[in-house]
Amino acid sequence: MEVDSPDPKVSFEFKAATVVAAAAIVGLLIFLPGSRRFLLGIGIAVLICVAIGVVVAAILYLWHRRKPVKEENVESKRPLGLE
Repeated sequence: MEVDSPDPKVSFEFKAATVVAAAAIVGLLIFLPGSRRFLLGIGIAVLICVAIGVVVAAILYLWHRRKPVKEENVESKRPLGLE
């Protein structure tokens, strides 16, 4: 398995691992009914976290678009003292 492959195609191993993971989740949903509620709870938690992240990113984007940071507002341009 090459790490620095210039070919942008997805490897066979990655595709196989994705199929196995999806099959495992489907198997859990079918054969263990209690896992449905658990996976639904995780899905809802992830959705809430992503929504909060998008809202915070939008607020920061709009704030810095309205009040951009100016050169004179930055105290130390080289905080580590590197030249």
